[in-house]
Amino acid sequence: MEILIFSILAIVAVVCSIMVICQKNPVASALFLIATMVSLAMLFLLLNAPFLAVIQIIVYAGAIMVLFLFVIMLLNLRRDEFGPEKRRAQRFFGILFVFLLLIGMVTVIEVGIFGSKSTETVSEATAPAGVEPLAQLLFTKYLFPFELASVLLLVAIVGAVVMAKRRL
Repeated sequence: MEILIFSILAIVAVVCSIMVICQKNPVASALFLIATMVSLAMLFLLLNAPFLAVIQIIVYAGAIMVLFLFVIMLLNLRRDEFGPEKRRAQRFFGILFVFLLLIGMVTVIEVGIFGSKSTETVSEATAPAGVEPLAQLLFTKYLFPFELASVLLLVAIVGAVVMAKRRL
């Protein structure tokens, strides 16, 4: 039963992430991104990581996506501003990437159903559980990438506001 739920959630996540790329409307693309993040949060629940699932919903699907939608609405992009489609090579490499991603997904599902060839498994006694190990890693080993991501988000917001102000 767990494999079936995982498979359904994985398919939903992959399909929604492909729809993020394929949508011409940026608002619809952002909504598909929210659906992708919700399905990823449900996958975290399957991994017995409820804290990460809640953070995925609150931070990414909630705060960050509201911010993205705000920036999209602030820019007020019109269809004529996109210009003609000139990216045929980009479309080819995108389709190639999706094909490789699907091969990887089928391989992962096959290993999950039929078992792995290696005998090494992570026992629940050695796996870190709870918020404390996550916070310890986040604020020690991964502090610089964490702060870098927040600075990049801030720069993106300021850049979007500056671009919108120039047009008015």
